[in-house]
Amino acid sequence: MASGGKKITYVSLFADESLHPAYEEALKRVEKEYLGRSYPMYIGGREVYSEDGEFESRSPIDTSILVGKFQRGGRRHIREAIEEAKKAFERWSGRGWRERVAVMRRAAELIDERKFEIAAVITYEVGKNRLEALAECWEAIDALNYYANVMEENNGYEKELGPGGPGERCRMVAKPYGVWVVISPFNFPFMLANGMIQGALLTGNTVVFKPTSEAPLSGLMLYRIFRDAGVEAGAINFVTGPGDAFEDEVVTNPDVAGIAFTGSKDVGMRLYRRFTSSQPWPKPLLLEMGSKNPTIVTDKADVKKAVLGVIRAAFGYDGQKCSATSRVYVQRGVRDRFVDELVRETSQLKIGDPRRREVFMGPVINRRAYENFIKYVEEAKRDGGEILYGGEVLKGGEYDKGYYVQPTIITNLPRDHELFKKELFLPILLVETVESLEEALKEANNTEYGLTAGIFSEDEHEISHFMEKIQFGVVYANRRGGATTGAWPGAQTFVGWKASGATGKGVGGPHYLLTFLREQSRTTVEES
Repeated sequence: MASGGKKITYVSLFADESLHPAYEEALKRVEKEYLGRSYPMYIGGREVYSEDGEFESRSPIDTSILVGKFQRGGRRHIREAIEEAKKAFERWSGRGWRERVAVMRRAAELIDERKFEIAAVITYEVGKNRLEALAECWEAIDALNYYANVMEENNGYEKELGPGGPGERCRMVAKPYGVWVVISPFNFPFMLANGMIQGALLTGNTVVFKPTSEAPLSGLMLYRIFRDAGVEAGAINFVTGPGDAFEDEVVTNPDVAGIAFTGSKDVGMRLYRRFTSSQPWPKPLLLEMGSKNPTIVTDKADVKKAVLGVIRAAFGYDGQKCSATSRVYVQRGVRDRFVDELVRETSQLKIGDPRRREVFMGPVINRRAYENFIKYVEEAKRDGGEILYGGEVLKGGEYDKGYYVQPTIITNLPRDHELFKKELFLPILLVETVESLEEALKEANNTEYGLTAGIFSEDEHEISHFMEKIQFGVVYANRRGGATTGAWPGAQTFVGWKASGATGKGVGGPHYLLTFLREQSRTTVEES
């Protein structure tokens, strides 16, 4: 729930006319008050500027738009931030879980108050359309309130146990680890960082936060939310700059108690190997590493529902979601009708400047993504793939200012082709024909990843069989709002299996906070 108990969904967002004037006013305010400025890091509450200078963050909408200049932090700054977080740990953890719950609820209120400015920054910084940017803010609000409730419902994870023997009073308490490093991605620059940071802070840990260099301003706004809500100086620190220096310090610094990372599998696995081999004892590592998500459409599907769900999941935010549908296995009996409708509806999507109300797809995040799109389409053509729709970069007018590509549907590739295996993080959808649900399940599970998966079928036995056999952590049936996307705090636990995650406890679910806590068993013998 958000905003005075009003439940926010993508459907209600599309229907709420009152949002648009406030968002458009926020765009003007952000352009005037935020864009083009130089921003410091914040270490121990102090503004810190780097002797190595600044880097620029430019908008993928129009690369002539300078979002801001940010500090090129080095290893020394990271070490200092870890030291400050360590010094603040005893004070922050000592405030007690009830006080920390109150701080998180205040953070939720502040996001609600500032949501239009935050959404406008998200649009400028990563090219997300207004509805998805606003939904990201509301998701952050709901996450903060949900976990405040979870903490209360579990009494701060304090529980009477036993007795183990005569006269024993046994009790379990949960204690924080210490300093957590939070590393966030560009695609949900506010919400995903919020989930990891609030998980650490609410449980009494302190945080060193490094946002992706693609979206540092969204990260800075989140840092300010937590500070303004009552998180003390040093308990959260904000650093920016190159990832290499940051990683080298984080994996080897013995004062780092845990790492929370969302991003690519390659980077996540490198962090895993380096952290586990460099630290003096085992320490927690929370990884969410993307996926290659399938949707199955059976002969018993409602085709219109399936087409809508697949389009929203495959092409929402240009396919740049770790939950995006990237491959569809459609049963032969409905294949032609499904593909025809899929192509027709995809051709109607509005692509362009996401500041405009009617636009569904904005730009991809940067030149590397733009060039990868070209490369992958060329690979598909070279290896026998048929481009059913799209496949082109967009040129002329506003398209020349940023990184705009068409939503693309490809078929007839070999099932062992790289594009069926690799996470592309682009609006590229592969469609393959299958003869049966069993064949579809076999192909869907034939991946190292395991984050989200969907099915469209009106047969409850097919749905039940899918749920039992699919090897993914977040599964959906008949979800027209997004075949594999749109998990919401307190409704869907967002948890990756296999190469998609490391803990088996997903954000948005009841067990997530346990990732940031360690149990302590306390026994007192009371003599009679």
